[in-house]
Amino acid sequence: MFKQLLAALVGTVMLLVGSAQAEVDPNYRMVLLTENFPPYNMAINGKNFAQEDNIDGIAVDIVREMFKRANIHYNMTLRFPWDRIYKLALEKPGYGVFVTARLPERETLFKWVGPIGPDDWVLLGKADSPITLTSLDDAKQYKVGAYKGDAIAQHLVEKGLEPLTALRDSENAKKLMAGQIDLWATGDPAGRYLAKQEGISGLKTILRFDSAELYLALNKEVPNEVVEKLQAELDKMRSEGFVDDILNNYL
Repeated sequence: MFKQLLAALVGTVMLLVGSAQAEVDPNYRMVLLTENFPPYNMAINGKNFAQEDNIDGIAVDIVREMFKRANIHYNMTLRFPWDRIYKLALEKPGYGVFVTARLPERETLFKWVGPIGPDDWVLLGKADSPITLTSLDDAKQYKVGAYKGDAIAQHLVEKGLEPLTALRDSENAKKLMAGQIDLWATGDPAGRYLAKQEGISGLKTILRFDSAELYLALNKEVPNEVVEKLQAELDKMRSEGFVDDILNNYL
């Protein structure tokens, strides 16, 4: 009986200790960095530097709400180039960068909160397009538009396609509607957002040929209790439909 009582007492003490360790320091503050990557993150003025309320986007709205609910203080800055802010988050305690793909080679470099949203590669067609594809090989017979210098365009070339590239990805939405291209190789939801900005909606996903999830990447020195609190709040936001509502607001 005594041993059972002692075991229960020890278990209670350990639980209390664990709970105490899980508390986030109320004075803890993070530096959050991002880039222009519509519709996830973008400067309201369209420039490559912005701070706080001058930054907008799907991920920005989600991250702000997540930190608000977790009661964790932060400063947010949008900068260029990506390599610079990625390196800062990698090297500086208390720093984080978003949004970025959680790739196997990055897994141990950061602590992760997410997913915040998808970053898929797709071939889009007009709503009435009769085209059906099972692979990128099937697309070789069509005129495919892509964004010059983009990773998607490079991937198509590597797969043996010859994409017709535009200097701005939004131009491909107009070219698609004008019949100048048959398919538009772009990101999702980025393509849908860019099309909406041009007054175009109802595009059809003909083929989804790559899939990734985007995250908030935190420096490895960020306390575990901060990471866990942010993840818990994001999970609640998703279950409540908040994340879907934000996506729908932009798309």
